[in-house]
Amino acid sequence: MFGIKRVGVVTVSILFISACVTVTDNPKAELKADPKEMAESRIALGLGYMEQSNMLKARENFEKALKHSPDYYRAQISMAHYFDTVGETDKAQKLYRTSLRQHPRNGNVLNNYGTFLCKQGEYEQADGYFNQAIKQPYYYLVSASYENAALCALKAGETDKAKAYFERTLDHDPNRPRSVLQLSQLEIESGEYTEARLRLMRFHQRYGLQVPSLQLLVELEKRAGNHTLEKKYQKQLLHLAG
Repeated sequence: MFGIKRVGVVTVSILFISACVTVTDNPKAELKADPKEMAESRIALGLGYMEQSNMLKARENFEKALKHSPDYYRAQISMAHYFDTVGETDKAQKLYRTSLRQHPRNGNVLNNYGTFLCKQGEYEQADGYFNQAIKQPYYYLVSASYENAALCALKAGETDKAKAYFERTLDHDPNRPRSVLQLSQLEIESGEYTEARLRLMRFHQRYGLQVPSLQLLVELEKRAGNHTLEKKYQKQLLHLAG
């Protein structure tokens, strides 16, 4: 249910806000809608095709979204995300920059460009864009951008910064499993066993026993020298994983 990736192989997340649209592949149905609604329909189709690895149909729909509403930020970042996914990074960069010029205070554009930069190894620049996104008024995905900043800091090897960002993530949204697990791992690695133990206990109260959280508890109790608890959690882990 929940996965945790260790330092150096973490990934940040592209953010797409769901919109209430009617998804259709019927061009006639689009004639009655306004441009943004038509673009939203095509974006939803494109993202669906990407999930199915049908990249040809995904591109076709993203291109139609841009045709319907060329200056719509969601159409722009969806197409940029497509270009990034298929390895056309120059085209992705160009489209992200176009979107930034047109929507310099849009938290979603700032966050997604930060995600792109982090993937390219431009960690310092990415951090700046995540923080710009966080500072925008009326941007409601602050916890997600803090989490992305934390994951990018991990990728850059900046564990202290990552830890601080994970803490800020959970200040804004205590129920983000990925941040709970990653922060617990960092606490274990720095010898903060009590903090990590309490955090993982709360995690289990909310989500039940999970493989990654039990793995962390086994590691924690092993490091702490609590062999009885280590064996207990190892037994639970084997039962759950088996």
